[in-house]
Amino acid sequence: MFPTIMIIDDEPSILKSLSGLLSDEGFEVITASNGYEGLKLIEEKSPDLVLLDIWMPGIDGIETLKEIKRHHPFLQVIIITGHGNIETAVKATKLGAFDLIEKPLSIDKIIVDINNALNFRRIEEENRYLRKKTLEKHAINGDSPAIAELRKQIAVIAPTDSWILITGENGTGKELVARTIHQFSKRAEQPMIDINCAAIPEERLESELFGHEKGAVAWSDTRKRGRFEMANSGTLFLDEIGDMSLQTQAKLLRVLQEQTFQRVGGGRDIRVDVRIVAASNKDLEAEIAQGRFREDLYYRLNEIPIHVPPLRSRTQDIPLLMRIFLEDRGKKNGPSPTGMDPEAMAMLLSYPWPGNVRELKNLIGRLMIILDKPVIAAADIPFPYNPVAGERGKSEEELFRIDQLSAAKERFEMEFIRRKFSRHGNNLTKTASVIGIDPAELRRKLRQFGVSV
Repeated sequence: MFPTIMIIDDEPSILKSLSGLLSDEGFEVITASNGYEGLKLIEEKSPDLVLLDIWMPGIDGIETLKEIKRHHPFLQVIIITGHGNIETAVKATKLGAFDLIEKPLSIDKIIVDINNALNFRRIEEENRYLRKKTLEKHAINGDSPAIAELRKQIAVIAPTDSWILITGENGTGKELVARTIHQFSKRAEQPMIDINCAAIPEERLESELFGHEKGAVAWSDTRKRGRFEMANSGTLFLDEIGDMSLQTQAKLLRVLQEQTFQRVGGGRDIRVDVRIVAASNKDLEAEIAQGRFREDLYYRLNEIPIHVPPLRSRTQDIPLLMRIFLEDRGKKNGPSPTGMDPEAMAMLLSYPWPGNVRELKNLIGRLMIILDKPVIAAADIPFPYNPVAGERGKSEEELFRIDQLSAAKERFEMEFIRRKFSRHGNNLTKTASVIGIDPAELRRKLRQFGVSV
């Protein structure tokens, strides 16, 4: 399919000659003799690019450009004019024109500009698509009031340039919140660079943050840019900031205040424009009281605080999260469980989830690997999520501590019959049929084992 080019010009000779040349180059061409007609045809025909004359009767090129960009912000426009000047070029560029070409027109110049503009549009469309996929991938999922409030906070603060301190337990999704803030910020087209302050050895953390010159550190013989430089014009995410030493905290504070630093071993000041988002699973105010975190750094980072709630305070989100994890793993690994029975779900809802969402995701991943059936049952849920499984493990330990085979057989028979009877809803006839004995014999054994029938 060939790109469609619209030409808006009040000179019939320009329309005729330019449309003929572009048609010869393989483009579909639409023409309009004034701005009003052009705007109407844009709505009807949806061209890929517009060649727009500046000087026209009625609505001129600049006003037409404003209307195009107001209703079709991603449509590329190239200005053509016989009265070009610096002021017009600057104004058109500020309004979103891709380029400005002066008459008399050079067909080679026009073709090059058209191809460049179409390539730029394609890249923009790909970036919008990738950004949409990124937002979907890093969506904060849940219908609970706590998550609704979290999403509302993010929507308000993300477009600002304020610095943010995210707190919450391990596994709650603090990094996910940081990435969502960046994606909805004015810096979304710029990089988000992260550094885990707890995962990097203390002697290397300064170099990782600020970079180093060649020969300045023992572990590298090349010059290296630090995370601050890499995040210039974008966002720097300082994860687990509470694990940073007091010495590095002091250096970081100075850089945060001035947004100027030197690489390790360097003498040149480097200035950056970086938005800071920090996160910690620690109570930083308690860390300050115990002398492990600088109070001035805390207040510098904590312009806007965000707390990510633990999973135990939003258990109503567990069914939705479980479905998402099941679908994601199913897409990657092929056929696997797609649901969970009510008894199994009740176990997950009653569990306190000390590892939060990450723990739930890991559990679902483990079950999908080991199970080959459509629905996860209560018996499939392992300890500690399933208390019965813990009792089962304890019973097995006790069974193998019995020395006499006859006593072990009797203990096994008792546990076997009691559990089968319970699993089948205390239905004597059904249980007897499943395990293959006479109902009267099952009744006798249940009474022998102290189970009321």
